Amino acid sequence: MPSATSEIVIDRAREEVFAFLADPENDPQWRSGVLDLKRVTGSGIGARYTQGVKGPGGRRIPADIEITELTPGEAIAFHTLTGPVRPRGRYRLAAVDGGTRVRFELEADLKGLKRLIAPMVQKTMNNEVRQLDSLKRVIEER
Repeated sequence: MPSATSEIVIDRAREEVFAFLADPENDPQWRSGVLDLKRVTGSGIGARYTQGVKGPGGRRIPADIEITELTPGEAIAFHTLTGPVRPRGRYRLAAVDGGTRVRFELEADLKGLKRLIAPMVQKTMNNEVRQLDSLKRVIEER
């Protein structure tokens, strides 16, 4: 099962970082693989977003998501509803001296023939969680 995790400290209050991450429509500002993202239904837990991500050759791959956890100031989780790989993700936040520690976790279950693409999925997930540097820059520049 491919999985990836990364952490970073952002020099902003936990509430500010949480508010930014709790709105997935902010993702294109810091996640380079997101082509488009828009809320289609609901709010909070159960909210659904249509999302297009860059696939092989730059083509758009649907990767719609649903929010599955929303604990103010502490955690946000989602799972992917469409696309060839449907990872689950979670942001965990903790207050630290002078800011907020953000931990970004991704994992995907690959069964059957999809296990053949596990190395490619792992590489993509590694790249996704490494983008926390971009998240830090975007939030701290606001």
